Amino acid sequence: MSMTIGLYRAGDTVLHRLPVGAKMLGLAVLSVAIVALRGPLLSLGFLGVAIVLALIGRLDLPSTARALRAVLVIALVIALLQWWLFTFDRAVESLLDLVSLGLLALTLTSTTPTTETLDAVVRWIRPLQRFGLDPERVALTIAMAIQALPGTLALAQETRDAARARGLGRSPRAYLSPFVIRVVARAHETGDALKARGLGD
Repeated sequence: MSMTIGLYRAGDTVLHRLPVGAKMLGLAVLSVAIVALRGPLLSLGFLGVAIVLALIGRLDLPSTARALRAVLVIALVIALLQWWLFTFDRAVESLLDLVSLGLLALTLTSTTPTTETLDAVVRWIRPLQRFGLDPERVALTIAMAIQALPGTLALAQETRDAARARGLGRSPRAYLSPFVIRVVARAHETGDALKARGLGD
């Protein structure tokens, strides 16, 4: 299970040097095109574009494969459902589209420091302050969401390892119950820490 989702990797590629606004705009345009344009051949073309961008950003192949493994599992399940409900072509299209979107998002987060992304978000939504929106609080929420996913995956891996060490690796109950308890406990700890700093009032 990957622990590398959303982690920036320093580099000097064209994608690393591009402004964060241009990268996020490009991701938005490509995402809309992937969803709006239909057909397996177009989906294959978009996957090719995503792979080329990942190569330009010099993403590490083993880390990328591990990070996309969870996306691939979800995409396969959805594709099988699409095949059952509709057609084989639609299933292939869904699979390719989801993998393309996952790879594009991974390329963006791997070539853009999280702090730059958050600073840009704060700048973009600052005009909304007059309507009562707090840009700093929104940025904090986004940062916590980004950090929560790798942390949750780490808890899942630790809990699964503990279940296997007890010889209960095949028991969903031995894995899921401790995992849910630990996730809830971490959420309470985070809430207490924010409240202690006056951020939850």
